[in-house]
Amino acid sequence: MARKIIRVIGTLFGTVLGVYLFVLILPFITVFLVIPRGVYFTPVSMGYYAIGGLLFGFILYLLTPIFIDIFMHVVGWADSKLKMVPTQDIALVAFTMIITLLIGLLLSYPIYRIPVIGIFISPILTLFLAFIGVRFVLSRKEEFTFVSTLFNRGARSGGAENEVFKILDTSAIIDGRIVDICKTGFMEGVIVVANFVLEELRHIADSPDLLKRNRGRRGLDVLNKIQKEMDIPVQIYEGDFEDINEVDSKLVKLAKTISGKIITNDFNLNKVCELQGVAVLNINELANAVKPVVLPGEEMAVQIIKDGKEAGQGVAYLDDGTMIVVEGGRRFIGETIEVLVTSVLQTAAGRMIFAKPKKDAEKYSGVK
Repeated sequence: MARKIIRVIGTLFGTVLGVYLFVLILPFITVFLVIPRGVYFTPVSMGYYAIGGLLFGFILYLLTPIFIDIFMHVVGWADSKLKMVPTQDIALVAFTMIITLLIGLLLSYPIYRIPVIGIFISPILTLFLAFIGVRFVLSRKEEFTFVSTLFNRGARSGGAENEVFKILDTSAIIDGRIVDICKTGFMEGVIVVANFVLEELRHIADSPDLLKRNRGRRGLDVLNKIQKEMDIPVQIYEGDFEDINEVDSKLVKLAKTISGKIITNDFNLNKVCELQGVAVLNINELANAVKPVVLPGEEMAVQIIKDGKEAGQGVAYLDDGTMIVVEGGRRFIGETIEVLVTSVLQTAAGRMIFAKPKKDAEKYSGVK
């Protein structure tokens, strides 16, 4: 409906424009027409005005949908770009523009009064000062803490939370568990996928190595699922940091730029983020945190899969992948037995449970 209304308005505008243009050019073409010079409202001239109005009205009628599509495309592009910019930066730029334009107007007023060249130099000087001011504050935006403080107070007083950007790295995408996390509804904010991460995934997917190729294609499938099947918004960051070569360093820079958090499985990237003060969400740490708690003395049924490193040990696994080392369990390989947990060891790589067969525990404790 809105498109039809705009199209009608465009047609009317074209009609008026056509009549106006023909009124302007009629004095120059009266020598070729049967119209007395200086008389512009004869039946013949009115006919020419009507032709001009109909011609331009028809042209605008045809072109208005194209203009609408171009306008909507530009608005959509600008909206997607602005969503990637922190609100503090937008406010800081707007504030700087107002101040620098006012200063520019004051300084350029004397220049404006210079004959001939003043009218050209004055606006150029004003725009130049605005440009320099914006570049200056953006290069030192970390020092303008009053803007962040102002917005944080506003958020607290209004009871609303600021939108948080969650930046996916390559390892988290290929891992695939991010899809399950999104399904649970615990993931909030906007998921950001950088274009240079997509390029790395495409490069891996085109690798001659079969394993790498499968990993890359899995990562692309995961992104496709997140974008099409999840309710959480996904944004593609088109920018790039050409002065930085490594993808991990680019992710850290991006996180600082948009005040986002990096989602990763990469231990080294995790440490780099911590050193540089960038918030990081490690999926492995989340997985360890939500594993069921096992306490010494608990009983469980496990299947001994293989022998352990030490003599007589057997190894079993829980459904979540937690390894259980069973003392004296080697003789039960291939069997499902009852074990008694003796201790739990938490390491950076995950959790390890030590246990012994229940029969042996009862035997040593004297229980019959």
